[in-house]
Amino acid sequence: MKIAVTYEDGNVFPHFGRTQQFKVYEIAGGKVAQAQVMDTNGKGHGALAGLLSGWDVDTLICGGIGAGAQSALMEAGIQFYGGVAGNADEAVEALLAGTLSYSPEVHCDHTGHDHHGEGHQCGDDRHGCPGSERF
Repeated sequence: MKIAVTYEDGNVFPHFGRTQQFKVYEIAGGKVAQAQVMDTNGKGHGALAGLLSGWDVDTLICGGIGAGAQSALMEAGIQFYGGVAGNADEAVEALLAGTLSYSPEVHCDHTGHDHHGEGHQCGDDRHGCPGSERF
């Protein structure tokens, strides 16, 4: 099993399509065997599902995620847990323990405003977006 987490400064990055890095965890025997931070190399939104698939990731933990990205992940066979905030390592441990709180209703709609602008609904409560769950 390989788990990817949208990543910034040790935490789950709040917007899948704009993440600059993923932390990718290789799981063996129900525990983290190895983890490394990997750059997206400027790829965003639609290209990220293919990038994750190329890394053999089968599970994603993220903050907000749009409907198009959700569809691309499903088509790639990648299970995702959106609406997660907080420490990335702790989120992975919670997933492995079966205690990860996430929002199956999470979405991210951008209506032409910047990341923190009006119309933003990414599930990150750090800037007032609904749908965020902390584990």
